Amino acid sequence: MLGFFAALLSGALMSIQGVFNTEVTKQTSLWVSAGWVQLSAFAVCVLAWLFTGRESVSALWQVENKYTLLGGVIGAFITITVIRSMGSLGPARAAMLIVISQLIVAYVIELMGMFGTERQPFEWRKVLGMAVAIVGIVIFKWEK
Repeated sequence: MLGFFAALLSGALMSIQGVFNTEVTKQTSLWVSAGWVQLSAFAVCVLAWLFTGRESVSALWQVENKYTLLGGVIGAFITITVIRSMGSLGPARAAMLIVISQLIVAYVIELMGMFGTERQPFEWRKVLGMAVAIVGIVIFKWEK
């Protein structure tokens, strides 16, 4: 149940962050805004690390699959693409497309057992669920 609420909170925070970042970008620039996001996130992580325990940072170099250390790089591109999509499409449309993209990519990762995830069998109901979501986006975007 905790995971359910964490996912809901994550989605809400991502939408709010996207709106905030888009507004900061309008008043500064894309790179200044994205840089501020990453820098302020780093500061929060350092403070949390100082107050919750000081696990060894050198453990990062012991990570087996080094490509997984690219999460921060991907995070920077996520910030940039969310800012661009929300600025162009508005928060609701952008968020819907972002979520559909997340669903499709996550399902392919599960199907293929990529990046150390457990391989899952193909299920038509999941494909149907994604198709319904895509139809929902088309209906939402439909203009008279």
